[in-house]
Amino acid sequence: MRQEKIKQCSCALGKAMSALGSKWKPIIVLVIKDRTLRFGEIAARISVISRKVLTDQLREMEVDSLVTRQEFKELPPRVEYKLTEKGLALLPILNLLEEWEKEFEMTEKKLDVIV
Repeated sequence: MRQEKIKQCSCALGKAMSALGSKWKPIIVLVIKDRTLRFGEIAARISVISRKVLTDQLREMEVDSLVTRQEFKELPPRVEYKLTEKGLALLPILNLLEEWEKEFEMTEKKLDVIV
């Protein structure tokens, strides 16, 4: 669950961190990308997350308008998730974070070799 202090922050960065501050939400965004996925597909792609945590994270992301949830009234029940425009706008930011990590990971490896 989110920390209430961050959630009530009035600055833009605090609000962004409240919406994306868990370790799972950025991963969920990158897994969904620009497609529609069923709950089970997301769970299968992130096999190390429990179904309860995934459910909680997706609910919070829905409240923060990062994903839309579409429930189909059929048996067995089917639920699909898709990123909203706000969620899709995170993709370039998360890709930059991946590039940032790769750049400094290489630098750290070079330093290890030198030492």
